[in-house]
Amino acid sequence: MVNLILLGPPGAGKGTQARILVEGRGLVQLSTGDMLRAAMASGTEMGKKVSAVMAAGQLVTDEIVIGLIEEKLAGGGSGFIFDGFPRTLAQADALGDLLARMGQSLDAVIEMRVDDAALVARITARSTCGTCGEVYNDVTKPIPADGKCTVCGGTEFTRRSDDNEDSLKQRLMEYYKKTSPLIGYYYHAGKLTAVDGLGEIGDVAKSIAGVLDR
Repeated sequence: MVNLILLGPPGAGKGTQARILVEGRGLVQLSTGDMLRAAMASGTEMGKKVSAVMAAGQLVTDEIVIGLIEEKLAGGGSGFIFDGFPRTLAQADALGDLLARMGQSLDAVIEMRVDDAALVARITARSTCGTCGEVYNDVTKPIPADGKCTVCGGTEFTRRSDDNEDSLKQRLMEYYKKTSPLIGYYYHAGKLTAVDGLGEIGDVAKSIAGVLDR
């Protein structure tokens, strides 16, 4: 079993690499948002608790998120990718305690490092298939000449309203403010490895695989 965290700013390619790991290694991607939505739809006691908190317009507590993660871990599997959690040092401590309590470990924290200017240039050229979510780029992966998505054949493509230079710089600043303590936390724990997040998708995947196969 392999448990890992992917760290990286918006647009670094975490979602793409997580999908490769899910498909290639059978890992389960634990997205905080997906878990909350699934819990609300489940009708379980935990789901009712989440629904009540959300209906009241309150923030979901770390305790609830840890509870959802515990449910997923208890289901077993080949390993998990933690997506969107932890975001703070307190959450990192809570996740470490949970894994230890369940006899598991965090095997790797992979930081997908990027050059900010290059990342902004890449994201402002990004568009997404409105049907399946496949991502295209005006420079590196243009929408096919026939105007059809290579995955699903869809013909509607969108650009995120916040995929502009000013908004991206603000999002990057927020990411570094919140994440830099985690980078130091996991570095001192001997868990952190950095890879080049701006390489070709296959090259980044190989770098991540090299970390996991050590």
